[in-house]
Amino acid sequence: MNTSIDSQFLARLARITREKGLDTTPGPVKDAPDPELPGHPTYHHRQRINAALTKFERVAPPRYLTATTQHPTVCDWADRVAADVTQAPSLMLWGGTGTGKTHAAFGAVRRIALTGPTRFGFLATTFPDLYAALRPGRGNDDERERLMRRVLTVPVLLLDDLGTTKSSSWTEETTYRIVNHRYNRMLPVIITSNEPPAALPALLGDRIASRLIEMTTRVEMTGADQRLNR
Repeated sequence: MNTSIDSQFLARLARITREKGLDTTPGPVKDAPDPELPGHPTYHHRQRINAALTKFERVAPPRYLTATTQHPTVCDWADRVAADVTQAPSLMLWGGTGTGKTHAAFGAVRRIALTGPTRFGFLATTFPDLYAALRPGRGNDDERERLMRRVLTVPVLLLDDLGTTKSSSWTEETTYRIVNHRYNRMLPVIITSNEPPAALPALLGDRIASRLIEMTTRVEMTGADQRLNR
């Protein structure tokens, strides 16, 4: 490279820019990633929210796709699960028919999804539907065992309508297997029921009732039947 010609070129360029009044002061370099692009925390948080909501919407019935809850205890529970799914208790919502138990339960899970948790998995069913799907003679053994593994290990499990199925030794043992597994591994389950906590021993047996009482935050849902007032 001819350094003399190079220097002359730079000097000429500097003179032209001065004559034209152009500002050649170096500006700031934009090193930070764009919030709309990978690499920025906002982008990845938004991706986690979208992924969690997609999982929620695959499971939730259409009636509860936009469910919310304002109950302070339920909101606090959801926030604890969102912060660390293994350090939050389970939740039992109980009360009369039409008091919003199921809506609040799905609203709590949707609230978790909207925080964009790093780990989110969700399964929801009713006790009658769960027993029907797991009962021997329905489907094949592999399908039933896959469902049971999902019920046992999913990060957040919602079981609706406790107490609406006739109790038997089979339902009691099935419920015990689920409750005990999640109790030992500190995985939260949301249970809704028309029955009060005091009725759990008679409803489920002492082994299950004892674990549920210890592992759950229990919230009474009160008020008139909301379905009749719509």
